[in-house]
Amino acid sequence: MTLLSPDAAGVFVISATPFDDTGALDLDSARRLTEFYLARGATGLTVLGMMGEAAKLTPEESLAFLKTVLDVVAGRVPVVVGVSAAGLTALRSLAHEAMAAGAAGVMVAPTPNLRTDDQLEGYFRMVCEALGPDVPVVLQDFPLALGVQFSTACLIRIFADNPQIVMLKHEDWPGLAKLGALRAAQAAGTLRPFSILVGNGGLFLPQEMERGADGAMTGYAFPEMLAEVVAGCNAGARDRVEDLFDAHLPLIRLETQPGLGLAVRKEVLMRRGAIASAHVRRPGPKLDAADMAEITRSLARLERRLAELA
Repeated sequence: MTLLSPDAAGVFVISATPFDDTGALDLDSARRLTEFYLARGATGLTVLGMMGEAAKLTPEESLAFLKTVLDVVAGRVPVVVGVSAAGLTALRSLAHEAMAAGAAGVMVAPTPNLRTDDQLEGYFRMVCEALGPDVPVVLQDFPLALGVQFSTACLIRIFADNPQIVMLKHEDWPGLAKLGALRAAQAAGTLRPFSILVGNGGLFLPQEMERGADGAMTGYAFPEMLAEVVAGCNAGARDRVEDLFDAHLPLIRLETQPGLGLAVRKEVLMRRGAIASAHVRRPGPKLDAADMAEITRSLARLERRLAELA
């Protein structure tokens, strides 16, 4: 098993969790979806994340899905497991089971009650102590969803004090200045190296790559585009790949809608043949006829734009 390292880069796709039309976990689709991601440029996978409906799974379902993904991956790419929980006992239990099954690391978001820098620093110190030093950690900074704000200075102290945190999942919005400040501190030698992958559906990916991101950790239904944009930005071809990105932007906007976005993403994945059903577990959004028509139009426009760019 290869552990997650501070030089991780590329596209870590956040996997959807497939269900059948009755809401039962669909492990056959999980296998197909994992191969779909790998065939389209994923350099890593993240499972049991917020957009993976992790909170709607039983502990047994979480482990069954994780082990199915790991079996398909078979060591080809690192797999990160979301283990955020209200209590450290549950967090530690899932993290240790995930690592024993072959995960490369775990992702932890702050609990929503944390408000001050001292509280945040103390929380991640407790998380690392609970997990033990051999478990690599991804810190998720997602204030829009969690209501928790990390200052740049707070993140610098957390990373300085906890060497097993090897990656920042950067989802602040707006967050370009924060990303640039972290990279500036690293360039000045006052902050140790760690990976920064960005989320928010990839909505600002070209700009974030320009500010020093190592890649993306998100679940957009066309991961091959994310991979091409990351590679192109690294190769100095931002103008070329930004035209590609712009073609996808209307669909990215649909997928990043609060509440409805996951249903859109699953519908597109189903239409692409990656999963058998677009079912979102209750409580969750359902698409109406107008939503379906908008997805159909957006996919048709994307196909035309891609043909023009070819």
